[in-house]
This record gives sequence, structure tokens and C-alpha cells, in this order.
Amino acid sequence: QVQLVESGGGLVQAGGSLSVSCGTSGQTFSNYAMGWFRQASGKEREFVAAISGGGTNRKYADSVKGRFTISRDNFKNTVNLQMNSLKPEDTAVYYCAADSSSRRTAQATGVSQYEFWGQGTQVTVSS
Repeated sequence: QVQLVESGGGLVQAGGSLSVSCGTSGQTFSNYAMGWFRQASGKEREFVAAISGGGTNRKYADSVKGRFTISRDNFKNTVNLQMNSLKPEDTAVYYCAADSSSRRTAQATGVSQYEFWGQGTQVTVSS
């Protein structure tokens, strides 16, 4: 069982930056690809970014490429999403998730592909 806890959300003005983090416990962290998803009010949960177990492979949604960066620290068992040039449409609850099957490639973008989920953290971007 992998327990995930997000932190770092908050309120920021458009154009600003914010970082959200996810801490884990329970299993060898590097055995899992880690992903970030988000869910805006009234919308489906969508893929944002993923990183492989060793940190060498990354994948981003087109909507965040060039603005968001995913990273991980396998010694601290944490994964981070640095968000720059934020837009009001980035407003959502952000969730981290863990997937063992894509730990080498980080190509999993579907909600159903991830085995474990955090409780989410709210990010609000004001215009």
C-alpha cells in the first residue's frame, strides 16, 4: 500500500508561480512512476505530468508544457510539481498518483492506470 499526501496548494495571481509536493510512505518509492492530475469544478480529472521511477523520463500534458516541471527525490520520497506562468484555467484540485506498471517510461496518462492516489490540494489562480 502506498500512502500519498499532497501539500503546497494555495491562491496565486495569474502569471505567478506555485509549487505542490507529494510525500509517500509504505513502499519503495522508486518502484513507482508518479503522476500529477487535476480536476476543475464540474470537469473530469485530467493528466498533468508524470515522471518515471528513476526520474529520467517525464511526460507533460500539452496545456502545461513549458510552464510546469515535475521532479522527484527518491531519498526523501517526494515528488514535486513546479508551476510557473499560471493561468486562471489552471485552477483545480491537484492530485498525485502512483503507478508501478509505468515506472520506467512514465507514459501512463489515464486515471485508471494509477493505483494509488492522494487526497488532493487546491490551487486557485486569480485573474
